[in-house]
This record gives sequence, C-alpha cells and structure tokens, in this order.
Amino acid sequence: MKTMAKCVIRKMEVSDVDQVMEVERASFTTPWTTDIFYQELLDNKHAHYFVLQLNGEVIGYIGTWIVIDDAQITNIAIMPQFRGHKLGEKLFGYTIQYALQLGVERLSLEVRQSNIPAQRLYRKFGLVPGGIRKNYYTDNQEDAIVMWVNLK
Repeated sequence: MKTMAKCVIRKMEVSDVDQVMEVERASFTTPWTTDIFYQELLDNKHAHYFVLQLNGEVIGYIGTWIVIDDAQITNIAIMPQFRGHKLGEKLFGYTIQYALQLGVERLSLEVRQSNIPAQRLYRKFGLVPGGIRKNYYTDNQEDAIVMWVNLK
C-alpha cells in the first residue's frame, strides 16, 4: 500500500470519538458507546488511548489502563478493510513502547477464544495464555483467554 507513508499514531482526543466509533461499530458485535469513550478520555486517570490515522482518517485505535506498573489493554481495533497490513502490530508495538516508558512491568489483555489472528499478534509480542474467563463476552457468552507478558 503506497499510502502507508501517511500513517500516524497519536494520543486520542475527544474530537476523535466520532471516527473511533466508526471503527468500533465496524469491529465489534457489542460496541462501546460514545459515552464510554468520553468517560475514558475525560474522567479515567489510568486510561491511555491512541489512534492510528491514515491520510488524516482514523482507521484504528487502542486503549490501555496503566496502574503503577501494570497495563491492561482494554481494546484494539483496525477498520476491516485495513486489516492484514500489520497496522494492528504497529499500534500494539507503539503502545508497549509507551507503557515501557512509564515503567510498566506487566501487560495483560483478554481475547476471544475464537480470535486466532489476534492471538497470533499478541504472541509476537511475547504474550502467553494465563487463564480463561468463562462466558466473558456478553454477545454470545464466548470464553476469553487471558494473555499476559512480563515486559522487564
């Protein structure tokens, strides 16, 4: 893709929420609401969110909560038409580097048991399965695999 040169990762701003919601709705069967994103950006001192822009358009985002030396990825999504070009990998790697700069020692997340492409991505960064959360996803009661990594 020639347009990859115009790819930018930056902190999410309140003005990004409408575009982030487009990514959210295209990516998840039970998307977050705009209110949740506003709350995360304005009221949650532990929340750190980033957007991935391509030619000025938000095509992906990632969120993490950082508490002392622990990070929890809350969500990551790339617009379906842009998947398969290592953009999720770029966004995930950026977030890990950001967390390391803040002194994070451990990172964890939950991923659908059926989401093999995401699990493959997380394994590239050293995350390993650490447990199962039964019936974690409310849309279909699918189990979540808890994955984690020691960063230091």
